[in-house]
Amino acid sequence: MNSQNKKAEKIRQLSTNKTIQLAGLEHGRIQPQAVDLEEAVLGAMMLERDAVNTAIDILQPRSFYKESHQKIFSTIQDLFQKSEPIDILTITNALKQKGDLEVVGGPYYITQLTNRVASAANVEFHARIIAQKYIQRELIRISTEIIGDAYDDTTDVFTLLDKAESGLFEVTEGNIRKNYDSMSTLIRSAIKQIEQAKDHEGNVVGVASGFTELDRMTNGWQSSDLIILAARPAMGKTAFALTLARNAAVDFKKPVAVFSLEMSSLQLVTRLISSESELSSGKLRSGNLRNDEVEQIHAKIGGLAEAPIFIDDTPAISVFELRAKARRLKSQHDIQLLLVDYLQLMTAGGEGSKTGNREQEISTISRSLKSIAKELNIPVIALSQLSRAVESRGGDRRPQLSDLRESGSIEQDADMVMFINRPEYYGLDEDEHGNSTLGVANIIIAKHRNGAVGDVQLKFTSELAKFSDLSTHNFDQDDSAFSSISPNDEFDSGGSITRPSKMDDDEFEEDDVPF
Repeated sequence: MNSQNKKAEKIRQLSTNKTIQLAGLEHGRIQPQAVDLEEAVLGAMMLERDAVNTAIDILQPRSFYKESHQKIFSTIQDLFQKSEPIDILTITNALKQKGDLEVVGGPYYITQLTNRVASAANVEFHARIIAQKYIQRELIRISTEIIGDAYDDTTDVFTLLDKAESGLFEVTEGNIRKNYDSMSTLIRSAIKQIEQAKDHEGNVVGVASGFTELDRMTNGWQSSDLIILAARPAMGKTAFALTLARNAAVDFKKPVAVFSLEMSSLQLVTRLISSESELSSGKLRSGNLRNDEVEQIHAKIGGLAEAPIFIDDTPAISVFELRAKARRLKSQHDIQLLLVDYLQLMTAGGEGSKTGNREQEISTISRSLKSIAKELNIPVIALSQLSRAVESRGGDRRPQLSDLRESGSIEQDADMVMFINRPEYYGLDEDEHGNSTLGVANIIIAKHRNGAVGDVQLKFTSELAKFSDLSTHNFDQDDSAFSSISPNDEFDSGGSITRPSKMDDDEFEEDDVPF
């Protein structure tokens, strides 16, 4: 009897455990949602115009869990864009014209929505809860897709990492990628941008370079643009890029990210200190400094120490890793400019690296940099090497677009291509007009998708690795090479001095080390 009871008890326990397991499977899970708040928000939008203005900036049709609520909100958006009244009657009529009135529940359901809320006082709070529920649902969707892809052995791991990072970044920003924009929306955005440019002081509407003539030609570095800065070695690419970063961060308080694949972060900072303190890099490296020069360093680098410049010196960084780091920097520090030094040292990673074709890999990198600029809505300046064809040409060896190294897609993907050319480097002391080229760097804008092309002349002080305006440079006793330039001299549209200027031969000190 006891053995039979024990056997019966064991069967009952096994049956109970199985029932519990089945009950858990059958119960499942319900996606995050707030249907009652969706009804309250839609009702409030029908009651007050201010509620429409508030909710429309927070929500989009996909934010709503119920399909009927998505259709109603989409209809409200349409009426709002047409500047038409929004109430029970206009919404009912618009849904009827679309053929969606019965789908959403008919006129009765539309009327009942206004009974769900007494006032629109809390519409913003309710709308944000709805948006949060939508983000939770998106996280579930993205995570499920990632899990499924991770179990697939044919999936490229770098592509999967990029997909995961991209999906999570979109959710974090709250800006889920849209498939299209209507013309009415784009027109309003374009007009708003034009009006802002009109009311803006000066001509710079993007991130300023800090160089007067260059900013006049470019209006600053524009959001979503890929700018290629190319030159032969020793022309000053890194020095120019650092000057751009310094000007944007110190003078204009714009957060800047610098990805240096060639030099360490400490070397870059030493260059910045040299430029800022106006002490040669050779002195800083050797430590052969007088007490007054040490005081000079501390006195002049205060602004640089507080500048929002973020340097990453990961060698041979892949474009996937760069994209991930750039997204985090954008999210955490709202960077407004990204510099890469330099493009040919990057790797494509993922599927692009398996081809074994370097030209295709460079094409992948340049396209990816352009997509990063568009995704983060910031200008990306990528440094690039030029081929040796420049050296084989005679004359001033002026670079051309065909000299871009390893891939023609760089020229195709770039919104702007700039070259640095210093005739002095090739032993040319005068240009065709008889003007001295000593200490002069030509910034050649060879391609400009949204503006003019042309040349801008800047002063380059090699011992400081520093670029500055020719016309506004403060010439002190250490700049004797430019002491012959008169304040009354005129400059043409490219920044060239229209009068011949004489330069001293002792421009550089013996212990100065050029870059």
